[in-house]
Formats: sequence, C-alpha cells, structure tokens
Amino acid sequence: MTEPFLLFDEQPISLSEALNYLQTAGKLQEFVVEVLRQYIIEKEIERREDLPVGSEIVEQAVIDFRIANQLTDPENFKQWLTEQGLDHTSFHRRVGANFKVEALRTKIAEARLSEYFIERKLFLDKIVLSRIVVESRELAEELLCQIEEGASFENLAQEYSIADDRIFKGMMGLVSRGSMPDKLRAEADKVGEGELVGPLEFEEKWAIFRVEKLQFASLEDKQIKQSLENELFEQWIGEKLRTTPIKLQVS
Repeated sequence: MTEPFLLFDEQPISLSEALNYLQTAGKLQEFVVEVLRQYIIEKEIERREDLPVGSEIVEQAVIDFRIANQLTDPENFKQWLTEQGLDHTSFHRRVGANFKVEALRTKIAEARLSEYFIERKLFLDKIVLSRIVVESRELAEELLCQIEEGASFENLAQEYSIADDRIFKGMMGLVSRGSMPDKLRAEADKVGEGELVGPLEFEEKWAIFRVEKLQFASLEDKQIKQSLENELFEQWIGEKLRTTPIKLQVS
C-alpha cells in the first residue's frame, strides 16, 4: 500500500488527492512550476563541476546566521531547528545548497551580464525631479522668468502648481530615466543638477522641471548587479520551462 502524502487528524491524503485539490483550487499550475523550477536548478547543479562550495564557507555562514538571529546558545539553536523540522545535518545541507544556487545564478548570468546591463541601463539610471505644472504656456514662461531672477522654485510650486506634488514643493522624487516621456528625457539629458527644463507641454498642461539629482547605474553597485543576475537567472529558467516537454499526469 502506498504511503499517504499527508495525514490530517490521522486521516490519509494521497498525493493524487492533494494534486486534485490544488487543481480544483486553481493553484496546481503554480505548484507544478515551482516543483519544475527546483528540479531544473538541482539537475543543473549536479551537471556542473564549476560550483565548488567549501565546508568552511558553509560553516561560517551557519555561524553568521546564528549570530544574526540570536541563536548562539546551543539549546536555543536546537529548539529552533526542531521548530523548523530540521537537524544540524539538514540545516548545513540547506545552507550549502543555497550557496550552490547563488553560484549557479552567477555562472548563468555572467555570459550576458554586461550586455544586459547596457540594454537595461536607461531604466536603471535614476533622476530626481521637481516640477511646476500650470494651465497655460504664458504662466509657465512668467514663472520661469521669476525663477531665473531669483524667486524660490519651491514657493512658486506651492502657490501655482496644479499637480498633486505641489504639497511637497514640487518634488516628484526618484524616477527611472526610461519611464520619462521622450521629450522630457531628451531635454533633461542636456542639463546638469540644479538646472531648469521647460516649459514643456504635456496633456494640454505646461510644466517647468528642475533636475535635482542624477543617479547613474553601474555594475559596481552590488544591488544592481544582483538584481540583473536574478532577472537573467529567471529568464534562463523560464526558457527551460518553455522549451522542455512537460506532461502532467493527475489521476
């Protein structure tokens, strides 16, 4: 007799029943995709010989984890492991597996990383803008003259702007250069921090912008690099899922 997949109140639930429940709830595809995702990763790690993870690295990661989570006391750590359904061996194995996944992610991404960074750079570059939005070109030009003569941009934004960000003295915050309208981006690229752009017309309104800060993306930024590696890794998995025959058998 096949062992049950789950016991609920001592009542057995078979794997096929569990899968049928997921199918009825509309969650089977999500479940299957995650299973296949882990399968693809595991098989690729097994296939490769360029993902060494030394025991000393794993041991240091375990120590760092215990310190960060206040689990340095052996009894507390043992209790935590029990609560997680783990023992020392399985926990070390999980930490080692995580390192191998990270190493695989880096290996998968490295061939395309520089090219992909260039493709995505427009959207990774950020700019902080302030603006004053008014109904007419004449008013926008008058306000621009006042600013150039020394009037406070912030005060004029609070007094005249019809955009919601007037309550923040016109500050729009950090935006992606790639998400900006083409004509605004083209004009903003011509000036430096603290300089004005406009008046420009948008949706029958007129706006004056001030470039507050330019933040150009770099692969030296660890957060950006990791984000791009994650995107490339997920694209690789997605391609595997799209191009590999999959047959689901649920009785």
